[in-house]
Amino acid sequence: MDNVSVLAFFMLSGLNYTVQHRIILFALTLLCYAAIWIVNLVLIITIVVDRKLHEPMYIFLCNLCINGLYGTVGFYPKFLTDLLSPSHVISYAGCLLQSFVIHSSSGSELSILAVMAYDRYVAMCQPLMYHAVMTTQRISLLVAFSWLLPLFCMFSNTMTIFQTKLCDSHIPKLYCSNALIGKLACNTSAANTGVAYFNIAIYIVHFFFLVLSYMHLVKTCLTSKESRKKFKQTCVPHLVSLFNFAFAVLFDLMYTRFGLGMSSQSLQNFMAIEFILIPPLVNPLVYGLKLTKIRNRIFVFFQQQKESVLSG
Repeated sequence: MDNVSVLAFFMLSGLNYTVQHRIILFALTLLCYAAIWIVNLVLIITIVVDRKLHEPMYIFLCNLCINGLYGTVGFYPKFLTDLLSPSHVISYAGCLLQSFVIHSSSGSELSILAVMAYDRYVAMCQPLMYHAVMTTQRISLLVAFSWLLPLFCMFSNTMTIFQTKLCDSHIPKLYCSNALIGKLACNTSAANTGVAYFNIAIYIVHFFFLVLSYMHLVKTCLTSKESRKKFKQTCVPHLVSLFNFAFAVLFDLMYTRFGLGMSSQSLQNFMAIEFILIPPLVNPLVYGLKLTKIRNRIFVFFQQQKESVLSG
């Protein structure tokens, strides 16, 4: 048993497709990944370049897009390589790094959504106090919180399984997960279990904060037609992102912890990657189309480029 304590690699499963199907899937995945980078970069550059968009809501949105790119870097390059490779092997260190990036990104997304909910709560429920509350210092602290907390949580979780004695090297998923690596351990680690459930508890608190914030926002916005209009314009994109993210992560958590053997492998694969497939693509599109300032700025930019080409 001592010889199994140090593993050089893990085997990833889930890509049981023919060569022809893999090529088609590779082309679609590459197209999707390119689209994710394009739509997120357009939004990020638009917010950074335009000083009129240097407001708390847009700063948090910029961080949401950056986080979307950060999370996809942990999955897509390796997945695209696996589609063209007969064996789906990942090194021990690479597996831990992939799990860290993907899951710290998902934690950061929920933290950023919670911060955005707080921002909307102050803007709509305490409008006269908004600029006094959302100072530059507080914005910086909220941004730091939304990044550092998830990184710390995932680092703690990763450290509890690092160099754990493992009895198997097979991970039944398209990518690495600390929970699945923990299941390969010869003995159950109380530290790993405790840290994992502590981290889950932290994000359950995040989720309840989000729910309570939006319940209060909805109650407040029912008081006037102007408030309802403002809610639809600025809060609906947040809710779309939240529900999509919550559904995807809940399904992935249930799949990772308990398994879903009754569903097909293709369905399991899709649901396992839904939270690193749909949100990074949909979020910038929803916000870009719904938020007037961003939509107008993007239209003006493309109009200027068109005029520049015609005049040249």
